[in-house]
Amino acid sequence: MLKRKKAVRNFSFSIFIKHIIQTKSFVNKYTQQPRFPLITITPTASSLTPFSLFSNSNSNSNQNHPHFQLFNSIHFSTSTVSNPPFNSNIKCFYSSINHLRHLFFNLITSPAKMVTVQPTGGTTEKTHRPRWWRVHDNGGVSSTVSFLFVSFMVFSSIGFLYTYTMYQNPNVVNSNSVGCRDDSEGSWAIGVFYGDSPFSLKPIEAVNIWVNRSASWPVANPVVTCGSVTGFGFPSNFVADPFLYVQGDVLYLFFETKNTITMQGDIGVARSIDNGASWEQMGVVLDEDWHLSYPYVFDYNGQIYMMPEGSKKGDLRLYRAVEFPVKWKLEKVILKRPLIDSFIMKYESRYWLFGSDHSRISTKKNGELEIWYSNTPLGPWKQHKKNPVYNTDKKTGARNGGRPFYYNGYMYRLGQDDGETYGKRVRVFKIEVLTPYNYKEVEVDLGFEKPTKGKNAWNGARSHHLDVQQLKSGKWIAVSDGDRTPSGDMTRRCIVGWLLILAAGSLVFVMGMLLGFVRCIVPLSWCPHSIKKRSDSFLVWERSSLLASRLRHYLSRLNRFSSVLRCKMNPKTSLGRFAFVVILIGSVVLMFVGIGYIYGGSGGHEPYAINHHYSQFTMLAMTYDARIWNLKWYIKHYSQCPSVREIVVVWNKGTPPDPTEFDSAVPVRIRVEEKNSLNNRFKIDPLIKTRAVLELDDDIIMSCDYIERGFKVWRENPDRLVGFYPRLVNGLNPLEYRGEKHARKYNGYNMILTGAAFMDNQAAFRRYWSKEAKAGRAVVDEVFNCEDVLMNFLYANATSSGSTVEYVKPAWAIDTSKFSGVAISENTQAHYRVRSNCLKRFTELYGGISERMVAFRRRKDGWDK
Repeated sequence: MLKRKKAVRNFSFSIFIKHIIQTKSFVNKYTQQPRFPLITITPTASSLTPFSLFSNSNSNSNQNHPHFQLFNSIHFSTSTVSNPPFNSNIKCFYSSINHLRHLFFNLITSPAKMVTVQPTGGTTEKTHRPRWWRVHDNGGVSSTVSFLFVSFMVFSSIGFLYTYTMYQNPNVVNSNSVGCRDDSEGSWAIGVFYGDSPFSLKPIEAVNIWVNRSASWPVANPVVTCGSVTGFGFPSNFVADPFLYVQGDVLYLFFETKNTITMQGDIGVARSIDNGASWEQMGVVLDEDWHLSYPYVFDYNGQIYMMPEGSKKGDLRLYRAVEFPVKWKLEKVILKRPLIDSFIMKYESRYWLFGSDHSRISTKKNGELEIWYSNTPLGPWKQHKKNPVYNTDKKTGARNGGRPFYYNGYMYRLGQDDGETYGKRVRVFKIEVLTPYNYKEVEVDLGFEKPTKGKNAWNGARSHHLDVQQLKSGKWIAVSDGDRTPSGDMTRRCIVGWLLILAAGSLVFVMGMLLGFVRCIVPLSWCPHSIKKRSDSFLVWERSSLLASRLRHYLSRLNRFSSVLRCKMNPKTSLGRFAFVVILIGSVVLMFVGIGYIYGGSGGHEPYAINHHYSQFTMLAMTYDARIWNLKWYIKHYSQCPSVREIVVVWNKGTPPDPTEFDSAVPVRIRVEEKNSLNNRFKIDPLIKTRAVLELDDDIIMSCDYIERGFKVWRENPDRLVGFYPRLVNGLNPLEYRGEKHARKYNGYNMILTGAAFMDNQAAFRRYWSKEAKAGRAVVDEVFNCEDVLMNFLYANATSSGSTVEYVKPAWAIDTSKFSGVAISENTQAHYRVRSNCLKRFTELYGGISERMVAFRRRKDGWDK
């Protein structure tokens, strides 16, 4: 029986060898080049290696078998084929056969020579020159692993350096490193609004409140952030769900703060004694073992109660203030239901409890509302006859979104619109009927102005909570939360980022196949027909299974892709080299973009706070009719910067444009001047509502992030000129005006060009138009130049010692005048000569500035490199 099985194996192998020889004859005939043999037989005994084709024993007797010697002497040569028809397809075919030969018999050999037959007969030895793109058949698995390992190390190093350079600046001192971390729930903050009624609310920056101690001229939203809570010693990722409690002239703000360490919500409180312009943090006042939010605070019978949401506990709890506002005690569990975002209000003769229960299977999340009623807030509570009064789409505003308020004889309920994303906006409903048997409300317009700066606005993406209350003065105040990104933005960015990095890895894999390092996409050991130990029942299933057949066919075609790719795009050809470069660049770009999605944040620009407070500034550009193209691009870009309040265009010449022509997220005002003079740049303008003014030429485009950095530096040094283009005036007379390279050479500067600089519009403009500056202004009109040089001399002359300038380095800046061809100073050398003359004349008028040099790289944040 054993001899019979061995004979069957020998017969099968003979058929296999015969098929190979026939294939050789067919291909020689097909290519019509029989003089170039494609198969060479080299019976070299030293190259024979034992294999277990004929038996399962470890005996070496099989080496003498004729089939063994014949197969090991066969080598398919593709290098001797000289441009036959369909040459690439033939090469692919033989490459696959060679690969099958080595994989089938598991021969790991390294023949150094190959014998070929010359057209004239005889043999000659030919040694292949090593190529960097060539991988021999005998190194398949090891070369693939080595290539993938080396590629992983190289690309990982590049990715780390890119991430460190772009997103991890070691010089930036982050005071909120413990808190304010990226959170899947968002980056919520709290803002303050004022109005004559609940339906005419404006943000605090529109009221123009100035607070000197926080360098806020004016104060801008948000007024409470994760940074302000973290700075008080309570690490927080975000703050949300604000509720006001008015006690005389003092305002208390209760809110949810998500603890950075425990990742659950706690209840924090802040206090304001200036009607909400600034807030003093008082810490966390309620911390349970479960998540808390929505701290609804109200009075009843001379006591102050808080009813926070704690649905994770499975009930609704009422807390009483023992030592307001910092100490609270559990008064009663008023309802054994996990209601969320609940409030209690008195309407007519009863107390009414509104809330949502998402624990039931039939409940539509964020679209359910229940009503309960009682004679006291302490209960017992009875259900409304129509509960749930809402169980509908989440965009209808069924879920509560703040405290109800009473105005002009009607009660109004606030609800969340969670249609597009969770917490998209707040909707207002006027309650018309509320009885134990019936409920009716109609929606009214709140009158809120929608944010226009998108991700660059603190509430640009969503706002889901509002608390409106009336002050003693009769004015109305409101607090609202907001987020600059939609729900799940961080998770979505991480998924997209890793998918892009995976795509980059796939391109690296393809690059390995193109170079020949990767020859097999799916190892043959993964294929069902390659499993070494299989039972007879498995063999019967494999033969009859359509799935197994298709799987074998698919894997075989998939593994063939490597050979086909190399044949179609050989690295030795121009097409192959081009494909290699494209794949390499594409993989690097995809990796960088993916890293940007993961570590680059939401893509929006955020302002920089001073003492956890924010402010705004006015932009001012001087131009004329020939530069209208520059101006449109300028306004569209800078109006999106977070801290820009208004853009003022000083129109010196020509017909002024209509402000409605500009695509702007902030108001644009055209100030038409009677005289074409560069002195108009610093003209006193009582309509400017901010203390800070950014004088920026209309042909300079730079990132909003660097504009915000400059604004932060100016708020730290409001008595200085803070700008982006440094100059150094030094040496003996006659003084010479030079570019930035001269300042870098001496590692210092004493002048900032006011074509891109922050300044105090009150102090700077009055100084420029003083009597002492009259002679300097005359020089400016005479040469139509040097207004920025004059401003630097006036600043230096105003103080006896110390620095009067600060520099902020932008990563990049575009001069749009190069595209429009309307640059003011086209001849640089002539421009510099005029300015050198100005230096001489201003020195005679106001004294020198050479001794006021400031060194680069003084700041700890590294912004002045």
